[in-house]
Amino acid sequence: MHKVAIVGRPNVGKSSLFNRLIGRREAVVADFPGVTRDAKEGLMLYHNHRITLIDTGGLWSGDEWEDAIRQKAEWAMEGAQAIIFVLDPREGLSAADYEVTDWLRRLNKPVIIAANKIDSPKHEVYMAELWGLGFGEPVAISAEHARGLDDLLDRVMEHLPEDTEDVPEIAPIRISLIGRPNVGKSSLLNAITQTDRAIVADQPGTTRDSLDVEWDYGGQRFVLVDTAGIRKKPDTAIEDYAIQRSQAAIERSDLIWLVLNAGELGDHELKLANLAYDSGKPVIVVVNKWDLVPDEDLKRVEKDLNQKLNHISYAPRVYTSAINEYGIHDMLAEAMKLHEKWQSRIPTSELNRWLEVWQMRQAVPNFHGKKLKMYFMTQVETAPPTFAIFCNRADFVTRAYEGFLQNRIREDLQLAGIPVRLKWKEKGPYKREKKNEADE
Repeated sequence: MHKVAIVGRPNVGKSSLFNRLIGRREAVVADFPGVTRDAKEGLMLYHNHRITLIDTGGLWSGDEWEDAIRQKAEWAMEGAQAIIFVLDPREGLSAADYEVTDWLRRLNKPVIIAANKIDSPKHEVYMAELWGLGFGEPVAISAEHARGLDDLLDRVMEHLPEDTEDVPEIAPIRISLIGRPNVGKSSLLNAITQTDRAIVADQPGTTRDSLDVEWDYGGQRFVLVDTAGIRKKPDTAIEDYAIQRSQAAIERSDLIWLVLNAGELGDHELKLANLAYDSGKPVIVVVNKWDLVPDEDLKRVEKDLNQKLNHISYAPRVYTSAINEYGIHDMLAEAMKLHEKWQSRIPTSELNRWLEVWQMRQAVPNFHGKKLKMYFMTQVETAPPTFAIFCNRADFVTRAYEGFLQNRIREDLQLAGIPVRLKWKEKGPYKREKKNEADE
């Protein structure tokens, strides 16, 4: 697969161009610099070419993140067959633009200048200064208005070889890492991939957008998504938007790693667990920084976990340390097992045999001498496994009894660790009576 990187100083429109080229809002965009810090990948297709496009942070930003951002940009350059150098000619060339230019010359790779924010031909007069950078003719574009993008991509294609790579047949498992800020999500991602893909710092809020990283483990492809830390109350508008992006990443995922700090458990963990549970995706509770818990506190911490995460007690738990890589392989192995179960389909005949067993094992709810009757059960969906149970009175179903059935399904049908959904369908005299009353 081809690889093309987008670089430039802060706030010239790199992320806007990235979003426009891949056809969706993958990168956070704001009117102030320093939003993008990690190198973010996205897949795009152009003239039957599959291209991995990489959005990088603003170079020579002059802030505390400058060195870390440049390191990630240098990683993005490795293997890149072409570089799109984004400039804002309407502001004129800055000292940072010249610093980036000198850096790109030393890389000895094809560079295409994208003169952004040229919204109409009358703005092209601002481009004259860009010729002096020595990268050939600039391409006038407007990422905001989708102007000049075909011209830009045609220039990029001149530097890409013929696309002969076969598309992998195995679909990747997409996993999102969620948790409060500074629990070690980025450190875990780096430990798994044996790279420094994600910027890691002691202060919370380092990751400000979801970061997708492809990885192969045991012949299975993964897309690991490092999301922004989810606070109780976001401090800034950009942080609030980053949290919305994290929630969108959860919706697109197949599984969730709920990352917790072993030494910091509170009500916020309960809310995050609710967010994971409501998604309907399999959840693996990753208790990070386990090596920092004193031996005398281990039982107390486990008890706290059991209490706060009682409503997702079915979710498997992995104890990890990103520093010494303890538990890293367990995270991936457990994810592969859960993903297979999540897509399971149980034969209807087997479900109904078990339905009879469950009714004998636990008395059904009884209201004023009238019992809940369950006639038939079938699976109506996978991912997550969803079952329809036909009964006489859906309003007779108690939360406790529904929980009993969900637990039995997980245990007796080998769906341990999987969220199970039940849908109750009424049939029989009561349903006909309600229909007649509605018709009247």
